[in-house]
Amino acid sequence: MTNLKLQEARKAISNNKRSEYIFGIISLLSMLVAIITLLALFLDLLHDGLPRLSWQFFTSFPSRRPGEAGILSAWVGTILVMLVTASSAVPIGVASGIYLEEYARKNWISDLIEINVTNLAGVPSIIYGLLALGVFVYGLNLGESVITAGLTLALLVLPIVIVATREAIRAIPNSIREAAYATGASKWQVIWDHVLPYSTGTILTGVIVALARAIGETAPLITIGALTFIAFLPEPPITSDFPFISFAWLSAPFTVLPIQMFSWVSRPQTSFQVNAAAAGIVLIVITLSMNAVAIYFRYRLRSKIKW
Repeated sequence: MTNLKLQEARKAISNNKRSEYIFGIISLLSMLVAIITLLALFLDLLHDGLPRLSWQFFTSFPSRRPGEAGILSAWVGTILVMLVTASSAVPIGVASGIYLEEYARKNWISDLIEINVTNLAGVPSIIYGLLALGVFVYGLNLGESVITAGLTLALLVLPIVIVATREAIRAIPNSIREAAYATGASKWQVIWDHVLPYSTGTILTGVIVALARAIGETAPLITIGALTFIAFLPEPPITSDFPFISFAWLSAPFTVLPIQMFSWVSRPQTSFQVNAAAAGIVLIVITLSMNAVAIYFRYRLRSKIKW
């Protein structure tokens, strides 16, 4: 009887190992398909758009002549919009994550908030565009401006930042908190001096991933009235006159790289398609660079953690 049970246990272990091996192969093949597809699309963009990349392309405004058209207003608008997005979403998202994880009581209200925050991360972006159109454009009379675009994308990525912050804080062992409390530290001192330094790498990764999603969004910005053709730049944030800071650019009309690409792709001329491919290369490089920065800082910060 014992030998029979032993043989059954060995057979079950063998079947489990075989299933694990098959699942690993399927997962590897799926990952390879995704990577090869992305690489093929990127190489196609390089083939079409790389010859168009030049200093003139980066320093010229859009034009009806494809050979003279550039992305100056688009990449400047992208930077300004992302500046508003990061300034709005990151402080609020991180603070909300800290409160929900460290201060909020664990009851049905906090459970309801957690469920809704998680669900908001999966809401289609066009819904945020419609919300921003009603609240920011018509309700607050902010118009089709940089600040409206930045706040719209901030609403879009805010749930992602909150979830990333909560998961990063939740991963910190309770023994660190208990050791800090044992030395007489207050709750805020425990969070500021121990929890946040250890979770900064993961939080930063979540923030940059969220911003990388926002930088490629088109639907919500078209909904609030982003321009597809703009041949001027907003006023610079830094001026030569006192107080050396200007906020007039927040009310300026705007366009961004994805919308500029959309405008060029919708035109029938082949030369505009080449321009769109070149702008796509710039957008992909920016996104990959942001992710590379996240990986670098995460590695540097985690290498300093010792527990």
